[in-house]
Amino acid sequence: MGDPELALTFGRDIALLKLVGINPVVVHGGGPQINQMLARLDIRSTFVDGLRVTDASMVDVIEMVLAGSVNKEVAELISQAGALAVGISGKDGKLITARKLARTVRDPDSQIERVLDLGFVGEPIKVDPRVIYALSGSGLIPVIAPVGLGEDGATYNINADTAAGAVAGAVHATRLLMLTDVPACWTRTAS
Repeated sequence: MGDPELALTFGRDIALLKLVGINPVVVHGGGPQINQMLARLDIRSTFVDGLRVTDASMVDVIEMVLAGSVNKEVAELISQAGALAVGISGKDGKLITARKLARTVRDPDSQIERVLDLGFVGEPIKVDPRVIYALSGSGLIPVIAPVGLGEDGATYNINADTAAGAVAGAVHATRLLMLTDVPACWTRTAS
């Protein structure tokens, strides 16, 4: 989404899917935009296995960026192309219930495993698709920010690919397309 021309093409492609009778659901990330905002606020960010360690103050910034500026920008790109898109987050309508992600790492020398504390990084445990069905059934394209609500009331930052997979499973999607700027060594289409 960093390239304006590619972003416009993305918006047109999603609008075209809707035009031909497909009901797309978009789940987006926003790593570069989060990095920019954290830098502006002079907040240092660290990663473990590709996941951003997220403390309490950082989760507020992440939610602001993902559910705010990025979410609305993605929805606007699709709407500018002629379809109607609505930006929501996983917290809206309890769409994504999450729990704290538990990760362990094994010391290569001692083989002792220790638990990593990634802070407010979560994983979906339940997706309630009613909000998605309500929007899609009204001719709208849901654009979802990967932020979930824990049963404990905490907000969790969820990896966008993980959130997209959970959402696709909940709506019984026939296709899951992943768009990324991360180079990959393989492509696979599941049916």
